[in-house]
Amino acid sequence: MALTKLNNKAVANVTSIPVALGDMVLVSSATASSSASIEFSLGNYKEYKFFFVNMHPQTDRDEFQFNLSTDNGANYNVVKTTTFFYAFHAEDGSFTNLTYASGNDLAQSSSDQLIAHNVDNDNDSNLGGTLTLFNPSSTTYVKHFLGVSNYMYDANTSNPYIAGYANTTNPITNIKFLFAGGNIDAGKILMFGIN
Repeated sequence: MALTKLNNKAVANVTSIPVALGDMVLVSSATASSSASIEFSLGNYKEYKFFFVNMHPQTDRDEFQFNLSTDNGANYNVVKTTTFFYAFHAEDGSFTNLTYASGNDLAQSSSDQLIAHNVDNDNDSNLGGTLTLFNPSSTTYVKHFLGVSNYMYDANTSNPYIAGYANTTNPITNIKFLFAGGNIDAGKILMFGIN
């Protein structure tokens, strides 16, 4: 397989990336400015990859979450089963941790799925990461997803991982990202489609 060099190195500037499974195409992006949520309509791509760039909460120690819709965004209440764990490292090196956080799991629940918890709203704080949603337009299978992020928490670094599935064979038509306790003060989300 030949290597492809990207001339523009910032993810926010990339419009297309050739990959082995097909073309990765920028479908949509949204920039928050004191926004309650960011919502995207999905189509027929086999895979969607969302990039979170400098997500900054209005409220300190907030929870970054998402939910899914099967009715074009009228309701975000798709039943999900998920798992959540995270790595943590203190800025001064005094403490490290790798924890399975069962309290952040969902078990056949339509609640919002946690991506990251305790995200600081300090002026220099932000969250970066990705979420991948597999084959959301399928009418045969449940819809799997994987996510990873990194952010500053009390001047330390936290690195959560999520995985799970939306337990529906109906097509997923929309996805919504939000902070639980307040608006998305700033940040950008890019949605790429892969065939």
